[in-house]
Amino acid sequence: MRIKAAKKVIVGLMCFSILSIHSYLGAGESSMKFNEPTKAMEFEQEKTYVAVIHTSKGDVSCELNYKQAPLSVTNFIQLAQGGFYNGLTFHRVVPNFVVQGGDPEGTGRGGPGYTVPAEIKLTHQQGALAWARLSDNMNPQKRSSGSQFYIALEKIPYLDGEYTVFGQTISGMDVVKKVEQGDVIKSIDIVIK
Repeated sequence: MRIKAAKKVIVGLMCFSILSIHSYLGAGESSMKFNEPTKAMEFEQEKTYVAVIHTSKGDVSCELNYKQAPLSVTNFIQLAQGGFYNGLTFHRVVPNFVVQGGDPEGTGRGGPGYTVPAEIKLTHQQGALAWARLSDNMNPQKRSSGSQFYIALEKIPYLDGEYTVFGQTISGMDVVKKVEQGDVIKSIDIVIK
């Protein structure tokens, strides 16, 4: 009788532990494994896809350009909806140039474990949302980082033809200009209108 009671207690504790771990991971931590998109998701052609980046300084909304950068937008949406960016920081801020985030290490070297094919078509207007990448000598195909993105603080024409731009800030540029190194990306929502 005591053995049966002890087994029930042990099983109960195991279930409690599993539920506790699951609840902990659900609170801003992503347990999902992300993979390089090999094909674009199916976009509703008459719809607009907007990423709302919730930061510790306020919200920034960027329209995603799935027509010019379908794999990049697919990747960004996959990461955002999977909670990858939740709690990460802007690890690089260069005045009059860019604010950059999306590195789980916070060093400029981290990512989800893959890169994304280059889709270099759009220009770097102020507010451009683009992927960071490794330099040409290490990355002659100009493949984009799997997760690190930047927002241009100014028009940057000398980056045109070198990096994949996949979106454009449509509101919150004042917030982007206030971002400092270490500020937090609370979460990113994808709004389809």
